[in-house]
Amino acid sequence: MIEIARVYNHKHDDFSILVDRVWPRGLKKQDVMADLWARDIAPSNQLRKWFSHDETKWKEFRTRYIKELSSKENLSRLKEIKELEKKHVKITLLFGAKNEKYNQAVVLKSVLDKMK
Repeated sequence: MIEIARVYNHKHDDFSILVDRVWPRGLKKQDVMADLWARDIAPSNQLRKWFSHDETKWKEFRTRYIKELSSKENLSRLKEIKELEKKHVKITLLFGAKNEKYNQAVVLKSVLDKMK
């Protein structure tokens, strides 16, 4: 099972993966209860800056990010996460964005949920 949570509110559970490209503001490494930092599958800097968590750009962001995730390197990483899902009761994708509805973890979870 894959869930998402804001890194600032997260209490460590079975297995957690930080999916932000940059480290969450105001948090020290010891403050983040993540088992893995998968910044390589976060949106590219160009896409992240373009989106800037603007809800009016959500549909286009989602489309562009899914396209980025379909690269050979990213597909390999997604498969690794799916393998981790088999080993753990729950995996939580952590994000730093204030908006819990419009962020990369939402897209990433939907992509992972569709994979077998």
